[in-house]
Amino acid sequence: MTDLPIQPPARYLPLVAIAFADDGGNGTTIDAAHPLPVSTLIAEAASDPLAGAAVASGSFGPFTPELGRPIWLTLSGSWSGSVAVKRSVDGGVTKLPLTVGGAAWGGFTGNACEPVAEESEAAAEYYLDVALVSGTLAYRVAQ
Repeated sequence: MTDLPIQPPARYLPLVAIAFADDGGNGTTIDAAHPLPVSTLIAEAASDPLAGAAVASGSFGPFTPELGRPIWLTLSGSWSGSVAVKRSVDGGVTKLPLTVGGAAWGGFTGNACEPVAEESEAAAEYYLDVALVSGTLAYRVAQ
């Protein structure tokens, strides 16, 4: 119950309760044991991963991301060289390097597993520019 005092001019206290549907679809009142659920459930991304193994230098892609989700890059294997993540909005004709505050971003010289971007433009595609010196690079760009 409430510990609010009822004071004149009113002699009543209108109570309002917030409820939500539980797993069974029944109304459940919000309280300490049943807090308001605020997590958003996100379905698995529909974008197709870009994955493969590089044994020579080249440009690999495109990866077409689903909007509003992080884009994860995974680089693994025994290799030496460099990888740069590039972005294009004209079908790959122009591939621009990623930057943050004017500084280079998305450049790698070793194995990695991290988010590199989050996209909001429908025409955007991502590519990997690989300059391989030796070894085999396994790569995966996915959401």
